[in-house]
Amino acid sequence: MSLTLYMHPLASFCHKALIALYENDTPFTAHLVDLADPEARDAFYALWPMGRFPLLRDDARDCLVPESTIIIEYLAQHYPGKVSLVPEDADLAREVRLRDRFFDLYVNEMMQKVVTDRLRPAGAHDHYGVSAARDKLLAAYDVLEKDMAHRTWAVGDSYTMADCAASPALFYANLVIPLEDAHPHTAAYLLRLMQRPSFARVLREAQPYMHMVPKEQADA
Repeated sequence: MSLTLYMHPLASFCHKALIALYENDTPFTAHLVDLADPEARDAFYALWPMGRFPLLRDDARDCLVPESTIIIEYLAQHYPGKVSLVPEDADLAREVRLRDRFFDLYVNEMMQKVVTDRLRPAGAHDHYGVSAARDKLLAAYDVLEKDMAHRTWAVGDSYTMADCAASPALFYANLVIPLEDAHPHTAAYLLRLMQRPSFARVLREAQPYMHMVPKEQADA
């Protein structure tokens, strides 16, 4: 099999890449990396010194592709399938890339700031940074609520790379700041994403590891 995805089953950006692979039934091998294992960690860093997930290796083209967005763009170019995750129309593609960036930068990264702070030892928490991240996340919710009032997917009626980005970002963000009644259109959008077979599969595969997600009481 030509494609190997180096990943962790809880990592939100790995979920994004997995969704794209599952959307088009693209054959690949999942390589789970345990960064707590020194040998596995060293082997992964030898491939990609930045040490960030996901990383795609394409043996057929002798190519390493880091970063979830770039992986999806690479798949769309070299391994296209029935679902066109990056539209051919340049204007529509730009809108998809904008939304992809929105979910990565203003939802996913803000969520990660809150969650990873829970892993810090007592006395080392970044309360100011977490508060700012929560504010930014709420601002993103407000933007999305207006948009999703009249959209099925992130960029209208077609499922795209932007929805791949939205799925894990909103799923985990909803655990940090629940959408609930204040953002009903965004909550309904998240439900549609979770019912999409590709993301439903990702969530099933992640379920055995969900107990590892840091709980809120560790924030203090």
